[in-house]
Amino acid sequence: MATDVSAADGQAPTPPAAPPANRAAAARDTAPDTAPRAVLSRALAVPLVLGLVVLLPAVVAAQPGAGPPDAAYWLQLALTCYTGARLAAMVLAARRRLVQGAFWLFCYIAMGVAPLAQAVLGRTPTPVVGPRSDTVLAIALVLFGCVAFDVGALLARHRPSLRIRWTPKAASVGRRRLYLLILLAYACSAVFIVKLGGPAVFFTSREGISESIEAGTAAGAAAPQGNVGSAFLRGFGTVPALLALLILIRWLVTSRVPRRSPMVLLMLAGLVAVNAVVNNPVSNPRYWFLTVAFSILFTAFPRSPVMYRASLALGVVAALLLFPFMDRFRYDEDGYRPVQSSSFVEPLTLKDYDQIGMFANTITFVEAGAGHAYGRQLAGTTFFFVPRAVWDGKPEDSGVRVGEWMGMNNTNLSSPLWAELWLDFGSPGMIGGFLAVGYGCARADRRYTLRTVDDQRPGNITAIVVPLLAGYSFILLRGPLLQAAGRIGIALFCLALVTTFRSERRKLLR
Repeated sequence: MATDVSAADGQAPTPPAAPPANRAAAARDTAPDTAPRAVLSRALAVPLVLGLVVLLPAVVAAQPGAGPPDAAYWLQLALTCYTGARLAAMVLAARRRLVQGAFWLFCYIAMGVAPLAQAVLGRTPTPVVGPRSDTVLAIALVLFGCVAFDVGALLARHRPSLRIRWTPKAASVGRRRLYLLILLAYACSAVFIVKLGGPAVFFTSREGISESIEAGTAAGAAAPQGNVGSAFLRGFGTVPALLALLILIRWLVTSRVPRRSPMVLLMLAGLVAVNAVVNNPVSNPRYWFLTVAFSILFTAFPRSPVMYRASLALGVVAALLLFPFMDRFRYDEDGYRPVQSSSFVEPLTLKDYDQIGMFANTITFVEAGAGHAYGRQLAGTTFFFVPRAVWDGKPEDSGVRVGEWMGMNNTNLSSPLWAELWLDFGSPGMIGGFLAVGYGCARADRRYTLRTVDDQRPGNITAIVVPLLAGYSFILLRGPLLQAAGRIGIALFCLALVTTFRSERRKLLR
């Protein structure tokens, strides 16, 4: 589809031309079935659907089990097949749906295949302390939440078409503001590296990183005060560098001007080096590295359906075969215990994928007398930046609360979005929450598609935010939300720093 150059440059299109959004919609509606994308979809459809919905669940279900199937098993099998069908639909969709695709990828692996393996083998990564009925209820609520997400996305589809008409006063990345963000990224990452004792520390283990942050042993630095100080140190050391890199990548992909500028290329090389240190997979949690990888891929290839489909399809393979073993760098040599198994199914029961079990434990926790929080947990997430010394009784992470009640020594446990919403608002609130989440994700994907097709501004804010949100959605879905809130706040601060509504084109990225 041809790009309207005059519209992309901020000039009014010629009178005979149709508005960009209308042309995009018309092109999608009148595209012949023999288009290359449609042919590719037909070629992929049968093996993909059979693989995700039938073959993989059948292979997992065929493993030697711990006993006869019960209600939880059949519900889990239904949930796996449903999420597999929805993931296949995302891969085969004509339009790229980044946020929805990430949602269904997480649901298929973390809420579908992995818990199915746990149900078959009779083993869970985290103890489930309540009766089996709580597990059955948890699986049913997850399935209801997924259906509510689909209903919300369907409601968003029937909204009027978005009309993307860029004017010079639209939100864009200011050139000088971007340079300021790059300076901030260099400064914050430098402080982070110095605090921890140099770049070499970032290639040891995550346990060593955490000890350096908490104890302040690096270079005699004083320890940050509490979890808030640690989170801000890590957040400001990693988020500005990633966001500055994404904006520069977007600029280079959509404009020839920065490719001819030695200064811009030098800044890009510096940011690549900084991110290789502070955002590498050795010193960062695997979910954060997924955020980095997905956001960079979707920003560098904003219009490539092949990259989008490959990311989702290979994401399934990586989650099953690589993700359990990427924990190699969590501990040092003495504390590392490698996963030894000849089957890809068994590692799914040993660690990582405890979301269904933790949701069941959250239900038991509430029914044991704690009761619903009625928004208190959400308030703690929203005002994450308030120190506990100021807010007496500030809520803890939901995973920490449930873990302490269970008597767990390690309370770094997941609290999936289903459990967060149910803990605060019960079943009606959880269903309503996923209706809103599905609606918002579908609208974001729709706006992203139009923004990247009809609006080729280098400083397009939407084309930067949506890939970052798609990658970070893995962390938001896994939870706890309070742990995820810090980096969201820092990202919003950085976006506010670079965004401008000024009409002078010389001050915008071109």
